[in-house]
Amino acid sequence: MSDDGKAVVEALIATLNAGDVPGMDDVFHEDAVMEWPQSAERIVGGDNRRAIYGSFPQLPTITPRRITGEGDLWVAEADLDYGDGDPYQTVFIFELRDGRIAKETAYWTKPFPAPDWRAQWVERTR
Repeated sequence: MSDDGKAVVEALIATLNAGDVPGMDDVFHEDAVMEWPQSAERIVGGDNRRAIYGSFPQLPTITPRRITGEGDLWVAEADLDYGDGDPYQTVFIFELRDGRIAKETAYWTKPFPAPDWRAQWVERTR
């Protein structure tokens, strides 16, 4: 398994954590597509990606929990914190082409309390 794709994902995370929106151009193809199914949005192309990320009131801090993949398909599980201490759990699916991101699909959710009725069968992680 090559870690080239992992390095691309790690570079994207480092770029976002640094607030370096122009630096994203180094890891995305100019014609890359970003899919955000929960909000029913598709961002096509570098101009739109730069405009959206440049307009964020605050970029999140991304804390990866796991990055896994092979070849041109990589998945990152991460926590995103927008500075309010109320992080989202996130899954990013990256499809690469020639060593850069051609498509990103992202899913976000907020944590929720586990119901007490399941307690006897689970291990609590937080």
